[in-house]
Amino acid sequence: MPVPLLERLSFTWQFVVLSFAILVLGMVTIGVWVSSAVEQAVVSRTAGVTALYVDSFVSPVVQDLSEQGALSPAQRSDLDQLLTGTPLGEQIVAFKIWSPDGEIIYSPNPELIGRTFAMAGHLLEAFNGQVVSEISDLSEQENEYERSKWETLIETYAPVRSEGSGAVFAVSEFYQLPNTLASEIRGAQIRGWLIVGVATLAMYLLLNGMVGRASTTIQIQRSELLENLDELQGALDDNRRLQARVSKAAARTTTLNERFLRRVSADIHDGPAQDVSLALLRIEGIADAMEGNGRGSLDDVGRLRTALGSALADLRTISHGLRTPSVENLTPCEAAQRAVTDFERISGESVVFDCVGSSVAGSEPVSIAVYRVVQEALANSYKHAGAASRKVRATATDSQVKVTISDDGSGFEPAEVADGATLGLVGMRERVELLGGSFSVESRRREGTEIQAVLPLTSTVASV
Repeated sequence: MPVPLLERLSFTWQFVVLSFAILVLGMVTIGVWVSSAVEQAVVSRTAGVTALYVDSFVSPVVQDLSEQGALSPAQRSDLDQLLTGTPLGEQIVAFKIWSPDGEIIYSPNPELIGRTFAMAGHLLEAFNGQVVSEISDLSEQENEYERSKWETLIETYAPVRSEGSGAVFAVSEFYQLPNTLASEIRGAQIRGWLIVGVATLAMYLLLNGMVGRASTTIQIQRSELLENLDELQGALDDNRRLQARVSKAAARTTTLNERFLRRVSADIHDGPAQDVSLALLRIEGIADAMEGNGRGSLDDVGRLRTALGSALADLRTISHGLRTPSVENLTPCEAAQRAVTDFERISGESVVFDCVGSSVAGSEPVSIAVYRVVQEALANSYKHAGAASRKVRATATDSQVKVTISDDGSGFEPAEVADGATLGLVGMRERVELLGGSFSVESRRREGTEIQAVLPLTSTVASV
């Protein structure tokens, strides 16, 4: 398989393909080696047994060869009888006896007797005391007679030893038909291939099973990791958005505080400061009058008392608006009700109040924010809307509180209201958003106004 195509496969399929190729290659290599080893083992075993069998018949007949150097006619006759009409002759189709100098001193084929060949290969190994056997294709020069009759034979070289000294004085070479032996070899090779094949298949299945389970585990873990990464990315995005909102709200709060201070300054300047100024002027007038006739004007004193009383009332009103009542341990619903009660007491107006849902207490910043939103919304309605009725509804759950303040006043277009007039709306929005909540205003001219704030009960952001 081309490498680019393999790289496009998953890891599991890459392993399946590569392991299959490697195991098949290993199976073929091992199978060929086992097949060759089986063949050699069967041939060697059969040849070894036959060599002992041959040696038990031939060795007694040719023992005198080590002293005489040649076989007598009687010895040749005995060998001819051994190779014809006997069980030994039925197993052996050709036979030779070699002298140490490479001369054939006996063969059923008279034409070969006396011929000399080079001492090499298996013949030399046999003179060194080894029994050597192989399936021969009869391509050697000395096999010209056998080659004319057969294509392959089992060729065996066996040393012939002296009974006294054990020295090798001759080598017997005999040939057997491979038919029976080939069947045995083929059966052994088939069994060997089956064993190798079954073992390879078992290894392949086990390896793929292990890799398959590992791959499944990796895929599950990868999916879980991707899900966790998605959740983490979502949380990070939410956190960045919240942080941006908080930063924006904090920046707006700075401006809002400055505007609020300017409004307080304007209220003090235009209200109690004017009354105090008037009082000072009247005091100067009283002083001048007293210097002229020794007594003050009762009218001037009355006007002075009125101006100072008005200034004191204005200062108390302003200070009361700046001070937040204690809302510690109050639920958001109770904080909203406190704001409604304070408004009714100061303004003399009535408000329809309703609270629905959980009585779980929120954090103190949440209760303060609820109080301030209701207080500011009702104050704006009283000052600017000319409403005949006002409603406050708080809906609480275990996780959040929603406060809705509505009236049937003149209403307004939020986009057309000047900044100074919307200072209260901006302040309410900042309070709510700094606590992680949401704030909305719906209003139309002559259709009234509805303000809605949703705050989480678990917010830990400090109120401003």
